[in-house]
Amino acid sequence: MPHQTFQTTTHGLRRDTPPMRLFEKAKKLGIWNPSEIDFSQDKADWQRLQPEEQDLLLRLTAMFQAGEEAVTLDLLPLIMAIAREGRLEEEMFLTSFLYEEAKHVDFFNRFLGEVVITDIVGTDFNLTHYHTENYHTVFYQALPQALQALWTDPSAAAQVRAAAVYNMVVEGMLAETGYHAYFTVLEKQDIMPGQRTGVRLLKLDESRHIAYGVFLLSRLIAADNSLWEVFEETMNALLMPALGVVGDVFALYDPVPFGLQESDFTDFALSQFEKRVARIEKACGSTLDEIYRVSNSVIDTMDKELLTHTISKDSYNEN
Repeated sequence: MPHQTFQTTTHGLRRDTPPMRLFEKAKKLGIWNPSEIDFSQDKADWQRLQPEEQDLLLRLTAMFQAGEEAVTLDLLPLIMAIAREGRLEEEMFLTSFLYEEAKHVDFFNRFLGEVVITDIVGTDFNLTHYHTENYHTVFYQALPQALQALWTDPSAAAQVRAAAVYNMVVEGMLAETGYHAYFTVLEKQDIMPGQRTGVRLLKLDESRHIAYGVFLLSRLIAADNSLWEVFEETMNALLMPALGVVGDVFALYDPVPFGLQESDFTDFALSQFEKRVARIEKACGSTLDEIYRVSNSVIDTMDKELLTHTISKDSYNEN
């Protein structure tokens, strides 16, 4: 379909919208290079870990690595659906979103290649045996199904299903819980400073992704309150598999390395689920102006939190 006009030469960009504000943050905070992170101490620390400690961290890393690849592969249909609606500000932010997901793939792959794989006996380092049935349900099936459906059905209902799976379950529940567990271990043990730095930077990227997902879902549901049922149904269908992904990690160890307690992380995942659902439910009966106001208020809070972080090349090697 030919273009009829161009937004930037008729009425310009709306820089006060949540997507554009997130894009501004991405330009400032999302430019970090996994290739510049120093993993030399991480490799030494890895080699000192006990076999079961290594196995737990490798399990988590294998889940992160495949998860980041999955979200990189599956984001394009959502970008196209948003672009076809002419939502330029949102599409601009989503370009940074996709770039950051690809960067996360690079980050974990570099960690595996330079720190972990060199310590695995043999040349076959297929890590898919760490992906349980629950993991397959979410990442191999639900995620691509929900996102790829947008190629042929870019409707608001399909976008709600896609964002619910991608932003709320995969990122908002599982990624946040996984990174919480991962970072907790490394921080308490005071090991692997390079990996800790990367995960800290990665979490900042993900906070923008989730903020956009909440905005997108709120915008869609505010426009059509009946979509709340689509969102609730999608979230409820994946609640048990998502909690299962967390529980599977702990079920395979006795005792669990590093003294981790399953309840700490299942409770964390459940609280993330409940928080996201409660936030999105408020969109019912709200106006679009109210959605913009609330979303911008959340971004203001994120800005205050980010004042404690220094994102620069000099921070890559900090503990």
